[in-house]
Amino acid sequence: MSDTQSFVHRTVLLDEAVDALAIQPDGVYVDCTFGRGGHSRLILSKLGPNGRLISFDKDPYAIAEAATIADPRFTIVHEGFVTLADSLAKLGVTQIDGLLMDLGVSSPQLDDGSRGFSFRFDAPLDMRMDTTRGITAAEWLNSADEKEIAEVVKDYGEERFARQVAAAIVTRRAVEPFATTGELAAVVATAVRTREPGQDPATRTFQAVRIYVNRELEELSLTLPQALALLKQGGRLSVIAFHSLEDRIVKRFMQDKATGDRLPSRLPVMASEIAAAPLKIVSKPIRASEAEVKANPRARSAILRVAERTEGPL
Repeated sequence: MSDTQSFVHRTVLLDEAVDALAIQPDGVYVDCTFGRGGHSRLILSKLGPNGRLISFDKDPYAIAEAATIADPRFTIVHEGFVTLADSLAKLGVTQIDGLLMDLGVSSPQLDDGSRGFSFRFDAPLDMRMDTTRGITAAEWLNSADEKEIAEVVKDYGEERFARQVAAAIVTRRAVEPFATTGELAAVVATAVRTREPGQDPATRTFQAVRIYVNRELEELSLTLPQALALLKQGGRLSVIAFHSLEDRIVKRFMQDKATGDRLPSRLPVMASEIAAAPLKIVSKPIRASEAEVKANPRARSAILRVAERTEGPL
């Protein structure tokens, strides 16, 4: 993509996710997924002259967009958020007042056919969020064994025809290696016998391969504990998920860290002797309004969860 502005990007739950941070003007905040900068720009608008925002992104196009922000309070880090603690330490940051995560793939990534995220375009089968490192989807599909492909498609795509999809992929690549999204979509269509109305047969397989290539769920699971350890007391964690797998990880993490010690019910311990949980959930899950979904159908599946750091030990 030659122009980072070529594709319209509507930031989902923009106000809700930033409001949930309860921003302090002099605070230090992290946007784990800069994207095209919607959340970051709004956070900056709420910070005072001594505030600070550090944003992360793997995508070189996101980094190019971030370079257009000439603000001394702003720092962009070309890394995935799994490097959160180490990257912040290099910047001299050991505590933060809030952290926002907007998970999954962005609209520009989907709408730019050359990135290989979408079956709607016939393009090189890449799917990497960071095109400067790591193996492409084509490289993995052309080398992984059938059992591994089936497990990925089943676990990350929740595809009930995962075994058939894997078998079809292995059969096809024996004749000719995969090179394009169109080739993969066509093969998957022969293996998926039925699909929900309005959903392309390749939807779940493409999701699964993208999640696997980018280690999305693994990195989310590794990053949430880092975020909790960095938050000051009263600091907020604001996370937007777009599908059940990532939302399940966020939900379980927040619930687990908001529960505290689990002691036998008849143990003679006073309440004051039980350590407080390190997190408290501050609101019910928040979804996009009808108006937002109408303007941006991709917001339909978004769910925002918010938690606050307490005085409880980790």
